[in-house]
Amino acid sequence: MASFPSIDPSSLSNLHQVKTTHLHLDWSIDFAKKTISGQVLLDLSILADNVQQVVLDTSYLDLKRISLDNIDLKFSVSERHVSLGSALTIELPKPVSKGDTLQLKVEYSTTEKCTSVQFLAPEQTLGKNHPYLFSQCQAIHARALVPCQDSPSIKLTYSAAVTSPLQVVMSALNTHTEKGEKNVYHFKQNTTIPTYLIAIAAGNLDKREIGPRSTVWCEPEMVEQAAWEFDDTERFICIGEELLTPYEWGRYDLLVLPPSFPYGGMENPCLTFVTPTLLAGDKSAVDVVAHEISHSWMGNLVTTQNWEHFWLNEGWTVFVERKIGARLHGEAERQFSSIIGWKALKESVELFGVDSPATILMPDLSSGIDPDDYFSSVPYEKGFNLLYHLEKVLGGPAVFEPYMKAHVQRFASKSITTDDWKAHLYEYMGEHHGQEAIDKLNAVDLDLWIKTPGMPPVDPQFDTTLADACYDLARRWDEARHTQDLDQFSPKDIEALSATQKIVFLERLSDCEPLPHPLIEKMDALYQMTPIRNADIRFRWQQVCVISSYEPIYPHLVEFISQQGRMKFVRSLYRLLHSAKNGKQLAIDTYLAHKDFYHPIAAQLIEKDIGLR
Repeated sequence: MASFPSIDPSSLSNLHQVKTTHLHLDWSIDFAKKTISGQVLLDLSILADNVQQVVLDTSYLDLKRISLDNIDLKFSVSERHVSLGSALTIELPKPVSKGDTLQLKVEYSTTEKCTSVQFLAPEQTLGKNHPYLFSQCQAIHARALVPCQDSPSIKLTYSAAVTSPLQVVMSALNTHTEKGEKNVYHFKQNTTIPTYLIAIAAGNLDKREIGPRSTVWCEPEMVEQAAWEFDDTERFICIGEELLTPYEWGRYDLLVLPPSFPYGGMENPCLTFVTPTLLAGDKSAVDVVAHEISHSWMGNLVTTQNWEHFWLNEGWTVFVERKIGARLHGEAERQFSSIIGWKALKESVELFGVDSPATILMPDLSSGIDPDDYFSSVPYEKGFNLLYHLEKVLGGPAVFEPYMKAHVQRFASKSITTDDWKAHLYEYMGEHHGQEAIDKLNAVDLDLWIKTPGMPPVDPQFDTTLADACYDLARRWDEARHTQDLDQFSPKDIEALSATQKIVFLERLSDCEPLPHPLIEKMDALYQMTPIRNADIRFRWQQVCVISSYEPIYPHLVEFISQQGRMKFVRSLYRLLHSAKNGKQLAIDTYLAHKDFYHPIAAQLIEKDIGLR
């Protein structure tokens, strides 16, 4: 297998010699065969002299023909790397030199092993009448959708013409649609993006306008509910623009996916993908949209150079998301959200192990490990906590918020490393706040934050104002195991608690010793936890129960993990059920019965979680 200087250890492309500037996708969707086929035109710019081949990333693609100026080229596909796919080596007819440009055409089809696209049978959708497909390319699955330089170090524009019997949407602007027996949908993305943000969905889709630059798309059966749930979207965008720079992408549309979508949201430009688990009926879960909107700047505009620096996407995005939350609901809400994040970080560190390389903010991926194997709260919450700590040390929002805007202005449309970030941080603080700010920065051991495993080196000491009532209630239940005095509790205990406060109450309980079953029974009788439909509360309640091997919850847990495929929920619950009394075989049987329901990325990771691979 070819070996190149490591701009990106998760790519097999010759990134140091060739750079893609534009992709044009000409695709046809076949729902019966479950394939996307057609061709891609790759506009390439040559970065070095005497380049004789182009090496692209692929994964499980059926490659048919490769040509340059309509002349067929020789190509070979390397033996598959366990995580990174197969290098496609294309021999050029003659060596090319630095500054040259060329356009390759690759004719190909996806296959049934494609990890980036999930085809859903009609019965897997809400309406039950039409098939559906959606893609998920982050982290390194674009190579299963299109042969490309699948690295966030490459930022390109793209266009597409997609023939489909059902409505198509993409992470680009729809320029026009040719009507026919099968429509041809045309798209253009004029702002440069990394390949992991190429996205497509197709199905029986309806839409509603929810703002001056926003539409929500989903199956007709839930379009009204989705439109109501997400009607604050424009406020989120406006606050993002106030904090950072003008919104660059033209449209901010939302696609509510079928339940098997493996993430809370995916920040595909112009069209954020979101899980239907956000449709709680009370807008209590829509802050995920604030997170995805924040990605419009952090991740999409300013992008990590490779997956070792993923925290620059996610840590910054959480930081901006919580700034938006503070503008909308007050600083106490930001502090409260940060407490929840700290708990999620603790759980990730405990899962991997306190010394695990997966808990390092800037992990080493040079061994060719799949970045998905390290997916956790670490880049999000450890990254957020580093930025939060720097904000406190450097003098608060008055100092840090203008720097935040300068970070976007400096690095917009670029892919950056942690060293790039650090150099600019020092440069900005020196220029605007002098030696005093440099001295404050030098007092922060950035290497300790960035390069060592485990929890952050500093306790953030978040304001617990909104959490105290939750902590107190959890303490009372924890102590009740010794006194058996359950008359002190009543339904009034949680009447005044918001959905988020209920989550924190349950999270706190899951940190205690497993509760005796009579306490769980009484709590459910009083608080009616099991019937609650808010997915985050449901998840945390089921965690509390299954940690105690409380078997009456098992049928409800099985129903929850087989009705939706969001990894935040299903992976944790599968692991806990697998290790609970009388739960191991139930976890395995449930997974095997619903394996085809889950997205391929989720299925792969669940299998690792419950010992099936």
